[in-house]
Parts: sequence; C-alpha cells; structure tokens
Amino acid sequence: MQVSVNASPLARVVDMLRDQLHETGTKISCGIGRCGACSIWVNGQLTSSCLLLAYQVEGKEVTTIESIGTEERCSIVQEAFINEGGFQCGYCTPGMIMATEALLKQTPDPSDEEIRDGLSGNICRCTGYSGIIRAVKAAAARLA
Repeated sequence: MQVSVNASPLARVVDMLRDQLHETGTKISCGIGRCGACSIWVNGQLTSSCLLLAYQVEGKEVTTIESIGTEERCSIVQEAFINEGGFQCGYCTPGMIMATEALLKQTPDPSDEEIRDGLSGNICRCTGYSGIIRAVKAAAARLA
C-alpha cells in the first residue's frame, strides 16, 4: 500500500511512523541506532528507523512489524517467538522479529553464531537470549 505523509524532511522516520501513521509496533528506545527496537526494512534492508530522516525514505518501500503477520495469523517467526518464549516484556520483540525475518531470508539454516551475529544489533534487557535463539532455530526449521 502506498502512503503519502506530509512531514518535515528532517523528521525521524520512527517518529513519522508512530505519530503520523500510528504504526506503534516500531519502538523508540536508545535513539542512536544501538538497540534495534526501531528496526524496519527499507527496500528489504534491515534499518534503524531512529537514524533515518523522512527524506531518506521518499519513494522507497518501508516495511514495519505491522506488515509481518496479522492478529488472526502470525508469521512463522512470530509463532516461534511465542512458542519458544522468545520474549518477556515484549518491547524489543518487534525489532527482534524484523531482524530474524531478515536473517532467515539471507541464511535459511543459521548456526548459533550466525544467529547471534544476525541479532547483534538488537538488545533485550529482560531475557537471557536463549528463548530468542530457540525461536530463531524453530522458525528456521519450520521454514525449511
């Protein structure tokens, strides 16, 4: 779906998504591109939306967590996060799912090291990451 937004060219994409488009699945946390909570895809590439300005996405395809599965039908990755306990408070989960989906597109059967590397831009302050790694492995197995 193509969307047009009147925004200052210097508005951050994360703010535009949340405040103007009401796409609140993309979270704001660190604001400096270190935590992954604001992860989106721009033309299929995983990107921190807190580091992007509105003019940088003009004419580009922007995909947010809201496009990954639905309330009625979760994506395989979302189901794996639920089934494997890949979240606790859930604040980092949208970014983790966006990163996992990107990882599994590039590396369908990742090793533990590749999973850690693929998710290295995402921080979870609640879990010990073992549930997240299990979720990625489970999703990879189901997608294979």
